Amino acid sequence: MNKAYFEILRAGVNTTIQDKGRNHLYHIGIAVSGAIDQRNYILSNKLVGNNLNEAAIEFAYQGPLLKLKNGKINLSITGDVLFKIIRKNSNIENGICYKSYILEDEDQIDLISTKNTAYGYLSISGGFELEKTWNSYSINTKANVGPNNGKKYSLKDKIFIKDYDLQKVKETKMNYREIPDNIIRVIKGTNFDYFSTEAQNNFFNKEFSVTKLADRMGIRLSGPMLENIVNTNIKSEGLVRGTIQVPADGNPIIMLSDHGTIGGYPKIGVVVSADLDRVGQLTPGSILNFKEVSLEEAQNIFKAYTEDTNKYLNECN
Repeated sequence: MNKAYFEILRAGVNTTIQDKGRNHLYHIGIAVSGAIDQRNYILSNKLVGNNLNEAAIEFAYQGPLLKLKNGKINLSITGDVLFKIIRKNSNIENGICYKSYILEDEDQIDLISTKNTAYGYLSISGGFELEKTWNSYSINTKANVGPNNGKKYSLKDKIFIKDYDLQKVKETKMNYREIPDNIIRVIKGTNFDYFSTEAQNNFFNKEFSVTKLADRMGIRLSGPMLENIVNTNIKSEGLVRGTIQVPADGNPIIMLSDHGTIGGYPKIGVVVSADLDRVGQLTPGSILNFKEVSLEEAQNIFKAYTEDTNKYLNECN
């Protein structure tokens, strides 16, 4: 029996495979990677009955056009995504996010674009037929790590699908709604005192905008110049996702999933874990403001984020 697979008829801008990432290799310079928006990633898996760390397709802006070959699958799309299902009889259905769909052999799914965010996710019941690299399916295109030789998918590539008993499948949907918020909460960074009083005040009181220099490694911002009065270059230190570095030009950079594991720019702040999904979904031109919180407040914010996520996960039980 031939294996089911997706044939890629249009690759999209940045189509990769992601999961929760590999968080045990920082010490040898390997980034965590993983889904930019972890909540939407796990919700896509929950909607199709998967383990929450099953591999999913992550796409940015324009997504792929995929044709199903040799099979029948159950899938879901999460994020703020415009998509259509093109049946083999040429009927076209407008897709609804946070809902599962059955695709038959020769059906197509057209992930036309994300709308007000950057990334969307596609999961299928049972997952994709892939090999893990260092205990993760995540692709890091900067390091050529992961499935597909660590590269984003291209025209005519195939993504093979695991066998799955669809008799266990039931249609699911979720009433998920992301409330827009341009306030990004941060803890002061280890080099906060490197910056002038004016820069410190501007960091927490002025607006910043997302530039076009944004990808899975990080997001460069523009706004008031953050003046460094000590040293614009420091001895390289370890970085984490959400670290806000400020190079010599005074414009901050927020580290995302594929960031380097060390960096030599002063760190003015770190985005709290609960806000990282929203930061990763910001598109060029988006406006944001930083708000200082304490470590204890950040822990409570993350607890609330986890409880909110679990509420949506429980909808599908």
